[in-house]
Amino acid sequence: MGFLNKLFGNDGGAEQPESSKLQQNQHPCKTEQELLERYGGIGFERQLDFADLIGSNSWNVDMQKGEMDFGPGLVFPIQVLGSFSHSSETWLWAWANTQSGIPQKLLQQALQLQKYGADNEIDLLNISQFDATKDDMHMIGMVASGMFGASAYYIADYGQGALVVTIKSDLIDKVQKNDHYRIPTVFPQLISQFEMNHKAALSNYLMAKGYKVTENDRKLTGSKNGNTITAEFDELDRLTKLSG
Repeated sequence: MGFLNKLFGNDGGAEQPESSKLQQNQHPCKTEQELLERYGGIGFERQLDFADLIGSNSWNVDMQKGEMDFGPGLVFPIQVLGSFSHSSETWLWAWANTQSGIPQKLLQQALQLQKYGADNEIDLLNISQFDATKDDMHMIGMVASGMFGASAYYIADYGQGALVVTIKSDLIDKVQKNDHYRIPTVFPQLISQFEMNHKAALSNYLMAKGYKVTENDRKLTGSKNGNTITAEFDELDRLTKLSG
């Protein structure tokens, strides 16, 4: 996964009422693919900034405090999504992991994702345990990050498995470079690592950043504060040109 694997860390506390609210202004997604296309762009962008902030720092987690510690001044509240087992290569949602004793206040996002999956018949979110890959962890993390307006997600490897959490912090939000000129570099990285409808994903990414989006046949335009992004696609909605 290239860059994303830098956030596969090696080696909770504060409730998050605001960051645990679903960011929904559109019709509900009905498939895993739609989830990735809607939330992947903004979630991926946030990871770039988070990677710059924590660098190669190691991590520690305090479940009772609900915090993940990356060093002095880098202690952030978390929500626990689930875990991945290296031996069985399976994903287990945190709401189904009753043996670990995860505090209920750290399960708010995982429980909302479960309900979303049940309401919209998305098995990925509603089945307690399933065969998975490391790529699935990144997808779940990005979707949750975008869905809940989190600052980032993190994959914390503890040897036998890996814990996936979302993080919300004003400190992270302040360093995020939410500028216009990075879109032509961020979006190609996203579509090079995940299969998706390029046109739908770019449209959702731009709208998540506050752009007004217009489409005309195979061309898409996003406008915000006098800045414009233009993109062209082939007959299969694959990106052929992106400029801004």
